[in-house]
Amino acid sequence: MATIKIKQVRSINGCKEDQRRTVRALGLHRINDTREIADNESVRGMIFKVKHLVEIVEE
Repeated sequence: MATIKIKQVRSINGCKEDQRRTVRALGLHRINDTREIADNESVRGMIFKVKHLVEIVEE
């Protein structure tokens, strides 16, 4: 199964509560935190919702 690597690049301070929960659900806790998770439609939707806080890391 394909995976995608995401990295939190901005703080969640000042963000809406649903965006905070989305970042936490992705497994990110602080700036420069990186996670490798399954690449599927639901994860892509979560990334789209917080695209201003995270980036996709190319290897």
